[in-house]
Amino acid sequence: MTRRVLFVCLGNICRSPTAEAVFRTLAAREGLDAQADSAGTGDWHVGSPPDPRMIEAAAAHGYDLRDLRARQAVAADFERFDLILAMDRSNRAALERLRPRNADTPVRLMLDYAGQPGADVPDPYMVGGFDHVVTLIEKATGGLIDSLRR
Repeated sequence: MTRRVLFVCLGNICRSPTAEAVFRTLAAREGLDAQADSAGTGDWHVGSPPDPRMIEAAAAHGYDLRDLRARQAVAADFERFDLILAMDRSNRAALERLRPRNADTPVRLMLDYAGQPGADVPDPYMVGGFDHVVTLIEKATGGLIDSLRR
């Protein structure tokens, strides 16, 4: 069974596209039948590539973000995906407001899968720390893949 996972942050140019690329890469390496996408809760960057600083940090870890383009999360995502992972509590709250009445797709925090329940992946857009974000996402992705295998 193909598992469909959506990763969501604020603008879909830093954290969530990185999570999408890391998950795709590691899931393929592990032979997990999975699909991934990413989105933002805001619409400021729709159609834009990831932030160049994030592209560079991800590339240093072996992930290619260059072909990804930002999009905004929509209510239909609750039907298209089996699991939605928010990068922080603010984005999780925005997703819950977007949730259709009858949708039961779980929305969890990314770092729940890194042994840090309730913690936020910091947004590097204004303050930096892009390399640290990639490392956090890699750790969480390992836990996510383990969880999806069960």
